[in-house]
Amino acid sequence: MRLRHHHRGALAAAGAGLTALLLAVGMTGNAAAATLFGDTFDDGNADGWSKSGGDWSVVTDGSPAYRQGNNASELARAFAGQTGWTDYQVQARVKPLSFNGANRLVGLASRSTSSTKMYRLALTNTNRAELQMVNGSQISVLGSAALTVATGTWYTLRIEASGSTIRGFVNGAQIAAGTDTAYAAGRIVLVTAYASAVFDDVAVDGAGGTPTTPPTSSSPTTSPSTSPTTPPPTSPPPTTGLVGWATQNGGTTGGAGGGTVTVSDPAALADAVEGDVATTVRVNGNLTCSTEIRVGSNKTVVGVGASSGLTGCGLNLRDARNIVVRNVRIAKVRAGVGNGDAIHLDNSTNVWIDHNDLSSDTTSGTDYYDGLLDVTHGSNFVTVSWNRLHDHVKCSLVGHSDSNSGEDTGRLKVTYHHNVFSNCFQRNPRVRFGNPVHVFNNYYVNTANPSYSYGIATTCGAGVLVEGNSFENMTDPTHVGEGSSPAGNLVERNNLYVNSGAPQTAGGVASIPYAYTLDAASTVKATVTAGAGTGKISG
Repeated sequence: MRLRHHHRGALAAAGAGLTALLLAVGMTGNAAAATLFGDTFDDGNADGWSKSGGDWSVVTDGSPAYRQGNNASELARAFAGQTGWTDYQVQARVKPLSFNGANRLVGLASRSTSSTKMYRLALTNTNRAELQMVNGSQISVLGSAALTVATGTWYTLRIEASGSTIRGFVNGAQIAAGTDTAYAAGRIVLVTAYASAVFDDVAVDGAGGTPTTPPTSSSPTTSPSTSPTTPPPTSPPPTTGLVGWATQNGGTTGGAGGGTVTVSDPAALADAVEGDVATTVRVNGNLTCSTEIRVGSNKTVVGVGASSGLTGCGLNLRDARNIVVRNVRIAKVRAGVGNGDAIHLDNSTNVWIDHNDLSSDTTSGTDYYDGLLDVTHGSNFVTVSWNRLHDHVKCSLVGHSDSNSGEDTGRLKVTYHHNVFSNCFQRNPRVRFGNPVHVFNNYYVNTANPSYSYGIATTCGAGVLVEGNSFENMTDPTHVGEGSSPAGNLVERNNLYVNSGAPQTAGGVASIPYAYTLDAASTVKATVTAGAGTGKISG
């Protein structure tokens, strides 16, 4: 027997068949729990559901079920329930049918306060299950686990929300949990993103259940409240979704909500990214240029495919805020062309640099670059994630001068995670004043010229937390002080050193205010080399 959406009495009254199903997937709990909602779609309709995006219909899939059949829909949702629901668990069976591109998802959500704000348990076609806090285009991952996600296969998803604790279960096993206070109450949601799927057997219970399967190693993600001493639990983060300092200070959304334009020459790119109007600018092709491109506020710059970007000039983010740069390849910026950097931040805040490829050519003898990625002049709330920085000498600088403490102290907060630094002989990064700068789960390889190379340097009182990274063939992985610059502070923990020197450490580091999950250092090389750089996300 199946529970229809208009049967909202006692869950136990639904019959032996449903009871067996719930026990099989671990949805046990307080016998007195109130059943808030249920729908098996056996009555052939979806009364009680409201839709946004996609093509929704009740179909027969062995039995009646609710299908979203348009995998070209960027975000399709079906809502049910009451905005005042607080502590409850929602469960549904979900079968992905197709994914349109990489990093797509199907899922179930709870406590939705609007069409774009919710807690979501997502199955992605990168073979992960992720428990997410969704706030528009900003996604914070509360926890995740590897999971084979196959089309044509049913999965039973459950989200339990109790106070500030959110838990996600797949097929009865807990895969993630976290603590978050963004949403205290809200509706349930069936959701797809560039995917088609079938949903069935939706049930909402007013009391959280206890899983019959012991939790996996994906424990609640916690953030240190004092100087870091104990690492967060290990669970691989996704290659999508914003994590780190750019989630703070109101978050970073770039051109979301604005128009979209595609450009294929440098002049058109320069025109498209100037000003402060929210715009997504798609760069189509490898554009040769000799003058840097200045990027205004509220912009997303994204490359089309794996090889689109710039050769000969870079991007200058100056006196701007709320900028996203993704999937862009920048190569061989000559010294003297603007700042000589591939990407340069100057007095800019809330910036996300993600899945780019930044390089020079250390074998040619040509004077390419000052830096690949420099963060200067009080820039703040920056995340640098899943990039490849390679074949250059001075790769990434945070803070340009020892004499700039007045502007830089209290700013220069940057997160580096899941980047590849390959044949980058210095500044990976070199940090002045910023505290904390968070460097986690990066892969460092072949920075081993003992005459002038090092990995990470902390100077001028900076505080750098270095954790869960993999260092391979690195003579000097971490460095306290550099050149004439006085020493900073550095805490290192849970890193892997292969054919590398010993790390230098000093002092303590300020606490990390945001949630994040940490890969074990032994997995970083494989994870990051597979996921970093261009061509891994859609442009």
